[in-house]
Parts: sequence; structure tokens; C-alpha cells
Amino acid sequence: MTMPAFAEPLGGRLPSDDEKAAANQLRKIIAAHAADDAKLRVIDEDKKPIDITLTPALSNLLMEVLRHVGSGDVVTLVPVGQMMSTQQAADILNVSRPFLISLLDRGDIRHTKVGRHRRIKAEDLFAYKKRRDEGHNEALSALTEMDAEYL
Repeated sequence: MTMPAFAEPLGGRLPSDDEKAAANQLRKIIAAHAADDAKLRVIDEDKKPIDITLTPALSNLLMEVLRHVGSGDVVTLVPVGQMMSTQQAADILNVSRPFLISLLDRGDIRHTKVGRHRRIKAEDLFAYKKRRDEGHNEALSALTEMDAEYL
């Protein structure tokens, strides 16, 4: 399987037990202050304290990454401006590459051609994924409502 457009592995390996424990500990610390701006103080290599302010959105992002690391999962970051191959995009959507090509040909996802290769901007892929997921959620809600009528 190809890696998504930009992959920053944890040293090319799964997190160790110590790293998982540290990730879980840091996640709990951030979670205790995630509703407001979280103030963290870290010590740099010169033993000087540095104050860091995390907004709630940044706190939530870090907690999600730390949750995966704490579970021993590999985490991949994809910058929204990154151009991806069709295989990378298919991997992110968890669909086959031929199915992704059909989405591109129908115009469901914007893309550009570089020579004979298609490239998809991560931002456009994530916009499609959001629309798709919202459609799935609406359909599921409708089914739930119909099911409730028969109870």
C-alpha cells in the first residue's frame, strides 16, 4: 500500500510502550484544559521555560493524534495543499483506484492532469469526503427515523 501524500512516521516504527504511555499522559493533561485556551509550560534544551498557548481547535487536533499514538497506531498527516496521486487519494477514501477514477471522470472531485497522470489537491479530496460523509449521515438519520415509526 502506498503512503498518503506526506507521511511522517514515528521514526519509521510503531510507538514504544513508553511513547504510548507519554502520549496518553499528555492527552489527559491537554484534555483537562481543552475547552479554553490551554497554557503549557515546557523546558527547552537550555533549561529555560517556554509558555505555549493551545487554542481549543489545536488542543483537539493534538488530542486526536495523541489518542492514536497512545493506542499504538501509526499516524499520517496530509497538508491540505498537498497534491496526491490517485492511489494516495483512493487510500484516504478507502476506495479502489478505479472507483476513484470514476469519481474524477464524473467531476465529483476536482483534479488536474500532469502529463497523463491525474493529481488531486488534498483540500479538494477532503471537501468531497466531507460531502460524502454528510450524505451518509443524512441517509442514516432518515433510516433511523423510518425505523422508529415501526417500533
